[in-house]
Amino acid sequence: MPISKMGRRSFLFLGGATLAQGLTLALPTTAQTVQVKKSKVNGIPFYQTIVDLTDPNTFITIGLANNAALANTMQKASGDEEFNNMVARSRATVVANGTFFAKNAQKTVMGNMVAGGKFLKYSQWENFGTTLGLGVGNKPEMVTARVDGKPEWNQHWFSITCGPRLLRKGQIWLNPAIEGFKDPAVLGTGARTAIGFSKDGTKLFLVNFEVNLNLQQEAQAMKAIGCYEAMNLDGGASRALAANSKILVPAGRKLTNVIVVYDANNPAPTHLKQAWEKFQKGGSTVSG
Repeated sequence: MPISKMGRRSFLFLGGATLAQGLTLALPTTAQTVQVKKSKVNGIPFYQTIVDLTDPNTFITIGLANNAALANTMQKASGDEEFNNMVARSRATVVANGTFFAKNAQKTVMGNMVAGGKFLKYSQWENFGTTLGLGVGNKPEMVTARVDGKPEWNQHWFSITCGPRLLRKGQIWLNPAIEGFKDPAVLGTGARTAIGFSKDGTKLFLVNFEVNLNLQQEAQAMKAIGCYEAMNLDGGASRALAANSKILVPAGRKLTNVIVVYDANNPAPTHLKQAWEKFQKGGSTVSG
């Protein structure tokens, strides 16, 4: 759902800002492949989840409302669900809000989705927004369809489309109109979450900002944090985060989709691990 339009606040310019070391939350110490930190950049507080994409115990997937097998479309929908319930069911290390969904009765999810090497939602005509995809070995890529061409979905183990894009090759890149975004709530100032990855592709960053930002401020912050590529996720009342089954940021509404991260402390379900092994051998089941 597009984020709500909220009051504007002014903040210090973030260009060239350095990240202040913050509190690392108490996750089990047997593995450090997924870290959740509360930090600040130029006085702007945020929760930062850092995922080691090279660790063999790291699995990233998408959880859907009411444990549905497919994401909501105009033709078939499974509604929405309380974030607390989605967290409890997943038993994951981190659960965070995902992509936008519409205000219509079907609560249609934006963009194509791939999880476990299978489509949760697919339309051959989809060309809005920006897509973050993870391929073989959790190698990340970011693709803006109307600039780069459509993603190669069959090369994605995990894929989520949202936006607008914030960073491209280490530089701020804001062209929401090109991506198809027109909603003032998305283009204005509001509660934000974002996702991105490092230049070497080994670290994935999920960021949940605790103050209202516009897209420029959000992009500057993601660059300062250390992202090479980054895009905006759903926000506003959909902003939500849980770490080790503890709710850190409660959602202000029911959600339709969440990003789910497993590691050695909270192992992925067997079926997800088996799907991963198949994908590594070229066994992707997606097409398009």
